[in-house]
Amino acid sequence: MGKTQPEKNKSEDITYSTYIPIKDWAVADRPREKLVLKGKQALSDAELVAILIGSGSRNESAVTLSQRILKSVDNNLNDLGKATIEQLKTFKGIGEAKAISINAALELGRRRQLSDIAQRPQIRSSRDAYNVIAPIVVDLPHEEFWILMLNRSNQVVARTKISSGGTSSTVIDAKIVFKKALEYQASAIILCHNHPSGSLEPSDADINITRKLRQGGTYIDIGVLDHIIVSERGYCSLADDGLM
Repeated sequence: MGKTQPEKNKSEDITYSTYIPIKDWAVADRPREKLVLKGKQALSDAELVAILIGSGSRNESAVTLSQRILKSVDNNLNDLGKATIEQLKTFKGIGEAKAISINAALELGRRRQLSDIAQRPQIRSSRDAYNVIAPIVVDLPHEEFWILMLNRSNQVVARTKISSGGTSSTVIDAKIVFKKALEYQASAIILCHNHPSGSLEPSDADINITRKLRQGGTYIDIGVLDHIIVSERGYCSLADDGLM
């Protein structure tokens, strides 16, 4: 019940049976002109990537090349964001400069999500907590444990990393968790960590540390509201699943 799949953008599926250079397309269909005329929301993911790379190769347009790149990651922009420069360069028509452009653009998108913290997003559900922490941990190849610090209005005032571990575990020290919470004068906290394996099942250790921290918080009047486990498949909320 607490496991939710992340929302994905749906890219328009455009296929081209015959290669026609973009310069020969109708003006309204060219990605750059289309963005100016209709706005960025009107463009498919492939068209946006095509703008980044600027040109394709001798035998295919920038759009069809972008479609091939996206198809290699099942049209998942999150997975594209994990691609290295060398992996992108394996596509004919993608050199180092174009690979860097794609890499940099997706990193800017990730950082844009992180900058929203300045607006102090309010946590009304586990989905809200997931949206705040996912940009930080979802792509990591190792586990990290973070806490979200909330004020009395359940607004996030800070995100703090507590520990970093291996591919299957990380150490959580209750003293450090509450020391950080007290430094920010948090009224409540939400525990968060990632599972690089993709699993959304909480381990016995996850459940035990959550209950230990929740009990400890009662002695210093800091509520432990939830524990969010994040993976590329979505998230699990221990509070939603009744495991707190």
